[in-house]
Amino acid sequence: MADAARRAGRKTRANGEDSREKILDAAAEIAAMRGYEGTSIGAVSKASGLPPSSIYWHFADKGDLLAAVIERSYGRWIAAVAAPVTVTDGTYAHVMAAQVLKSLQAAPDFLRLGLMLVLERRPDEPEARKMFVQVRDNARAFASENLRRHYPQLDERQVKQLAAFVMSAADGLFIASEAAGDQIDLVAQFDLIASAVDALVAQFAAAHEARAED
Repeated sequence: MADAARRAGRKTRANGEDSREKILDAAAEIAAMRGYEGTSIGAVSKASGLPPSSIYWHFADKGDLLAAVIERSYGRWIAAVAAPVTVTDGTYAHVMAAQVLKSLQAAPDFLRLGLMLVLERRPDEPEARKMFVQVRDNARAFASENLRRHYPQLDERQVKQLAAFVMSAADGLFIASEAAGDQIDLVAQFDLIASAVDALVAQFAAAHEARAED
């Protein structure tokens, strides 16, 4: 009896997790097409094939659901972008830029939906927007730590400047590619970001040496 109960419990948890993933997949797809306002529990129910009661069992409301979409997508992105890199061709900045682009293309939902929310300037603060602000802070901290590790010659002000520059440039390219599609060569554009980082690091180093000589 005890074994049967444990098996039943495992099956229930597995079924619950499968349902949750189906709901998140459906919500991500709808939000990508319709945005925050155009996403509804009814639409997610229809797309996932699950009743609204199942959605509300997992999520308190639409805001909670879309916050979970952002959190899951960010988790997949950071896992991919944080994988160790080996610099065999080009500089660290170029290798990292290629990895960031690849990971964004594989898990774009957090950035697409999050940017929609921060640009809307809504009078209230939906949970999804709060989640996006949180994961952006985490991403900025990750970028800053990588810059400190690989460019120890930078001071803290320069680290913050470069982290802000890289994230802003990536945001802009992502938005431009959403609007223009294949007209933008993202590989070439991210390579330009990497070249700019290398040039800025060299510029910062030269300025530091000049000050030291004075």
